[in-house]
Amino acid sequence: METRIKINLDEVMSCGEPVVLELGCGTRKTPGRIGVDCVDLPEVDIVADLEAGLDFMPDNSVDEIHAEHVLEHLENFEGMMREICRVLKASGTCRVRVPHFTNPYAYSDYTHKRVFGLYTFHYFVDEAHQLRRKVPSHYTDVRIRILSQRLIFRSPFKLGNMGRKLFGRMINCCTWMQEHYEANPWHVPCHAIEVIFAPVKPGAGGELSL
Repeated sequence: METRIKINLDEVMSCGEPVVLELGCGTRKTPGRIGVDCVDLPEVDIVADLEAGLDFMPDNSVDEIHAEHVLEHLENFEGMMREICRVLKASGTCRVRVPHFTNPYAYSDYTHKRVFGLYTFHYFVDEAHQLRRKVPSHYTDVRIRILSQRLIFRSPFKLGNMGRKLFGRMINCCTWMQEHYEANPWHVPCHAIEVIFAPVKPGAGGELSL
């Protein structure tokens, strides 16, 4: 698939305003963001195959990236994490929202390649900065720093929505409660996980700098 840039990207990058990407924006792009999608819609600024990465953006050029319910559609998840870290500035952040593995609707969408858990993004975090339960960090050299992580509880039915939101407040009161829920879902499905992270960039001498 050939990338098609429908805006003057050089002008946007040099105007002095924060550069904000919205991956998989579809028809609901937030004003002020650069919308990226594989479907050529009126709201989309850059038509591109995200499986191929973000090669239309230079290194260290982006202030924020938003990806709401996008990463679950990608086969090359690690490759996209690498690309996100490449294009973000050292001070940049990425906010993602992905389906939790207890969400039954996550398995209904045949375009979903994966579901996520509380620890998924910690595979990109050095062990010293992980949660109480440690996961291997040697599978990849991509490194991030997780700034916040929240489990989202909601229901498409009004009657159950309020109760799930209250339950979510209790679960998100501390990381211990989040980890306890992950091990014991208590028959209350979690709709999604929202993670905000920053890239850990290679520093001088080849060491990673936060």
